[in-house]
Amino acid sequence: MLPNFLIGLREGLEATLVVSILVAYLVKTGKTTRLPAVWGGVALAVAISLAFGALLTFTSSNLSFQAQERFGGIMSVIAVCFVTWMIFWMRRAARFLKSELQDKMHAALMMGTLALVTTAFFAVAREGLETSLFIWTAVQATGSGASPIIGATLGILTALALGWLLYRHAVSINLAKFFTWTGAGLILVAAGVLAYGVHDLQEAGDLPGEHSLAFDVSSAIPPDSWYGTLLKGIFNFSPATTWLQALVWLLYVVPVLTLFFRPARKKATATAPSTPVAA
Repeated sequence: MLPNFLIGLREGLEATLVVSILVAYLVKTGKTTRLPAVWGGVALAVAISLAFGALLTFTSSNLSFQAQERFGGIMSVIAVCFVTWMIFWMRRAARFLKSELQDKMHAALMMGTLALVTTAFFAVAREGLETSLFIWTAVQATGSGASPIIGATLGILTALALGWLLYRHAVSINLAKFFTWTGAGLILVAAGVLAYGVHDLQEAGDLPGEHSLAFDVSSAIPPDSWYGTLLKGIFNFSPATTWLQALVWLLYVVPVLTLFFRPARKKATATAPSTPVAA
């Protein structure tokens, strides 16, 4: 439940902040009559995201075992790529997100209702589709019970509540720290999803080493024990891990966390040499 709660909270708050910026801009500029167009775009994005998740589930359930493993493995790799890109994109673009969205809304207001719907749709759909894909792959990795869905739902509901409180200025959150530490947590979750995807591809016969184990601590950490379930749920830890899974996990976590916590480079301002003024 915990990693899916983190996914829902992180991605949900990103989408909520985007919507609140769009709504606040219309309210501030006195264009509240255009709010239904924004909410229409948001509703369409949410519907498309839910339909995408349903499509993934339907497609997977109608495949053979080998095809299911291959499909799940490929989707896991794609989800990790998207989430990693979004984590770094938000880290880099968060400072300019508000002004960028406001510029797009200003241009959309000049173009009409359809442009407003489209702007709101694409602003939210990017987060929604990514969330659907990553939650689906995380659910496949942690099990088919109801806990992952409940965790993701609670995370999204918490994000909606925080977004509303932030919009009403009822709470104050250091968003830079929030996105930094939730981003680091998501990197660890993504590493587990990636390792699980590698295992799926090994079971499908697409990657070698399915029976070549780096370690097997099943006797010390039984998969059905409470602590085994906890480690599985949070980090996608498998007591029996292949060498390829362990290698991929390390090759992802070490460089990605290093780059994520590396201080951003400050652009040096070049000082132009002074030139004498002709008399």
